[in-house]
Amino acid sequence: MRELVKRHGRVTRLTHWANVLAMLVLLTSGLQIFNAHPALYWGHASTFASPWLSMSKQEIGGEPRGVTTIGAVRLDTTGVLGWSGAPGAREQRGFPAWITLPSYRDLATGRQWHLFFAWVFVANGLIYLAWSLISGHLRRDLWPTRDQLRPSHILHEFVTHARFRFPKGDAARRYNILQKLAYLVVILVLLPLMLATGLSMSPGFNAAAPWLVDLLGGRQSARSLHFISALLIVGFVAVHLIMVLATGPWNQIRGMITGRFAIDTGKDAA
Repeated sequence: MRELVKRHGRVTRLTHWANVLAMLVLLTSGLQIFNAHPALYWGHASTFASPWLSMSKQEIGGEPRGVTTIGAVRLDTTGVLGWSGAPGAREQRGFPAWITLPSYRDLATGRQWHLFFAWVFVANGLIYLAWSLISGHLRRDLWPTRDQLRPSHILHEFVTHARFRFPKGDAARRYNILQKLAYLVVILVLLPLMLATGLSMSPGFNAAAPWLVDLLGGRQSARSLHFISALLIVGFVAVHLIMVLATGPWNQIRGMITGRFAIDTGKDAA
């Protein structure tokens, strides 16, 4: 037996889909910007001889190869990173054309898309945060209870989710502790860090608030932290999509479109 229950409010649903669009454009345009100089450093200045991450084309054995370097680790990423495209028509670029906006090399257009949707993303996030505080959504639905924060409970949830065993019945009405912690880390840590590091790479903002660049360890450190934060958010989205597929994609998508979510209410749902 199944029952349709209210799971997501209207503001949650609207801001969720606005975030999907904004994050997609921000990711693809951000990779276009990264491709202008596909290397990352720490500190205030670019130490071109020793990036901690780089993607480049190198001649190995007389053949061009794509090489991605992370610290002391060198990976052959030919066809994907550093040297990508169809065989016979490959070109030197950090990320491949199919994942950047625009697909062709155009730093100026990439920046325009990125900056416009960055402010869309910020405005959308502020609307969601304000509504969450005013309506009690943050405290009621996302803030963990004391019992949920017990290490034994967190471990239990982690093990059951790793086995693809998910809450049913009354427990499915609420976010579990893993969902709550993941959402809070993204909302309260990663997204503010993305905003701060993004602003610190703006010359105009640097002039108005030079202390932020120093706080982050320098302009190149801010660029690295921006990249790492984006990578962690992509990881969060990937896990989120895996969970959507594992727990019933139609039910999850319907819940985020209509607000109604089906839960099992039979004897086996307890």
